[in-house]
Amino acid sequence: MEHVECSLEEIIPGVVQLVQKAETDLPGDVEEALRMAHAHEHGVARTQLDILLKNCELARETKRPLCQDTGVQTFFVSVGDKFPFWSQLQHLIVAGVQRATKDIPLRPNAIQIISGKNTGDNTGRNLPRIYWQQVEGTQATITALPRGGGGENMTRVALLKPSNGLEGAVEFAVSSVLEAGGKPCPPVVVGVGIGGDADLCVQLGKQALLRKLGNHHGNPVIARLEETIVQRCNEQGVGPMGLGGNTTVLDAHVELAERHPAMFPVGVVISCWALRRASMIINDDGSWEVE
Repeated sequence: MEHVECSLEEIIPGVVQLVQKAETDLPGDVEEALRMAHAHEHGVARTQLDILLKNCELARETKRPLCQDTGVQTFFVSVGDKFPFWSQLQHLIVAGVQRATKDIPLRPNAIQIISGKNTGDNTGRNLPRIYWQQVEGTQATITALPRGGGGENMTRVALLKPSNGLEGAVEFAVSSVLEAGGKPCPPVVVGVGIGGDADLCVQLGKQALLRKLGNHHGNPVIARLEETIVQRCNEQGVGPMGLGGNTTVLDAHVELAERHPAMFPVGVVISCWALRRASMIINDDGSWEVE
């Protein structure tokens, strides 16, 4: 953890450092899950995991991105109700992404809808993607979750019938992973959002990916549901990179919201093997630390 005291504009280098950590330094819990899978695989599956683990080492040593697809820059921001710089946070995040694109560097992934032109700096209309939450306190926490195209393209939403219930949610999650096959570069982590509406359940699925692997839901019913998704997906033999094996899913996490009586929304969000995430804390004096 690095702690730096700085003026407000000097928060921008902190955002750059946040993005760089997310893009180049795979979280320890994800890397450990890959190592555990490596210990239990054999043949081509083990070879693929060898390559992924070597990739992690090289990315960390050289401070280069884990993947050429550096993703849509996505952030979850929790802001204290007494944090003094709320109105400037979006500007600071956008400026940080622009600088990170040049300095790290990142592949520019923001394409204008009408012209098809690349904005060149991973920013534009409604990008980077920022999810906001107000909490009590004087700090702001920014968590980066870059979303590559391979995983994001496999996002699925279903407005199930209420009678489908949790069993239907499991069926939809498992079928979504099997439909994805090797496209998202497994082994993957599966985030499942249940409840809310069509967009909230997807947001919850992304939020579920922020939880450390192995840290299951506090409700035992939902924790068993998570374990069931992992077991059923891994029984299908898709394996690392879709080439066969016992490890298609490293973990599954579920987040919940209340629902309308006539709806049972389920959002399934799939990561690639490199579940990239990192966080920074900004204090009310402008100092910051990247974790």
